[in-house]
Amino acid sequence: MGAFLPWYTFTAVILLAIHGGLSVDIIGGKEVEPHSRPFMAQIKGRGGIICGGALIKENWVLTAAHCKVSLLRKKSKVILGAHSSKKREKEQQAFQIAKDIPYPCYDPSTKENDIMLLQLQGRAKLNKAVQPIPLPPSDDDPKPGTVCTVAGWGKTKNHPGGYSTALMEVNITVIKREICNDKMHYNGKPVITENMICAGAKNGKKDSCHGDSGGPLRCNHIMRGITSFGMKECGSARGPGVYTRLTKRHLEWIRKTIGGA
Repeated sequence: MGAFLPWYTFTAVILLAIHGGLSVDIIGGKEVEPHSRPFMAQIKGRGGIICGGALIKENWVLTAAHCKVSLLRKKSKVILGAHSSKKREKEQQAFQIAKDIPYPCYDPSTKENDIMLLQLQGRAKLNKAVQPIPLPPSDDDPKPGTVCTVAGWGKTKNHPGGYSTALMEVNITVIKREICNDKMHYNGKPVITENMICAGAKNGKKDSCHGDSGGPLRCNHIMRGITSFGMKECGSARGPGVYTRLTKRHLEWIRKTIGGA
């Protein structure tokens, strides 16, 4: 499941598995029931999936700032109501991007505040397959040990062409920031701050990956973060996935920006 740079820049960590009950080992995830995550958005360019995102209003999608939409806006589109990343489905709604608005304090070098809003040209028709995800009522910081979920259409294997053709999801566990910053993990490069959530599995076999960037991290069914970055090798125990935490400042900025638009 993608989650990291548009993957021309850096690397990420996510994963997803494969259809329902089928026992296919990807990076610890599984294919979700079609259209059961109606808030999920695909951000596509000519070459396919750039990033994931979350519909938060009929005409607004929340994603990661590192997703290079501004460079590809005329060639990019947002797909809502999708399960497949390859096939056209009757539930799908496609939109051009009217505006891409990165968080003002986004720092690509430190990865701080890796959040961006996309305003769609037009409004989504809400139905069973397309529904916005509520913004969290508070900026609670998930405690270490909390089980969260992340979904996307990104890579499911560490080799070229290993992208998922269906929406995948995986359960991951929040890890102490001190652990993610120690010499066995990220070693402070970049620093995993209080504005970030580090999550994965002890053996590294549950993760997000290239193409999953921008997708929502949900803890106890509440959106708490945005898929941001990870190690080049997805599913590495040395580099759990890192997610931008939705802080009070982020939530205030989001609400002010989307307003009544």
